[in-house]
Amino acid sequence: MTSTHAIRRAALGVATASAVVLLAACGGEKHTGAHGDPAASATAGAHNAEDVTFAQSMIPHHQQAVEMARLAPGHAASAEVKALAARIEKAQDPEIRTMTGWLKSWGEEPPMAGMDHSGHGGMAGMSGMMSADDMTALKKSTGAGFDRKFLTLMIVHHQGAVEMAHTEKAKGRDSRATKMADDVIAAQSAEIKQMKGLLARK
Repeated sequence: MTSTHAIRRAALGVATASAVVLLAACGGEKHTGAHGDPAASATAGAHNAEDVTFAQSMIPHHQQAVEMARLAPGHAASAEVKALAARIEKAQDPEIRTMTGWLKSWGEEPPMAGMDHSGHGGMAGMSGMMSADDMTALKKSTGAGFDRKFLTLMIVHHQGAVEMAHTEKAKGRDSRATKMADDVIAAQSAEIKQMKGLLARK
């Protein structure tokens, strides 16, 4: 009788220990998925092809805008143009890193930095990307001529980004990507208005 009771107690102890280990393992997996991987979030895995296209197209688009903005300190005459360019670089550089992280977490290849993206696929037809000739002309400009050219080209560039963002909002699925699209629309629409005002005074 005592022997049977002891066996039952031992078996119960093993089952309880197993349950604790199992629960701990499940809890550990959940914790790692939510917090251990910085690329993971509640929406991870909820992306679609449009989200991928948005990130793969917007990264080189942002890279070109940053390249244009970095010319301003040494080429622009207007303090307002220099300040605008600094704001564009400050906003878009972190977004490039964020979208690169998304693509990696989705198992997709981020576009390579430094490539000629003027003919980039996907939404390039409506993206407002500058041609190599446009970029060369901008680099050769200085003073008031640079200011006019920078504003003219950046308005078109921003309009392209806004169009791409509207497409993402309409067709994208990942909430982080659609939220960034909202941010792009708000920030760049405001900058387009500002640049048109500056250009009108040139």
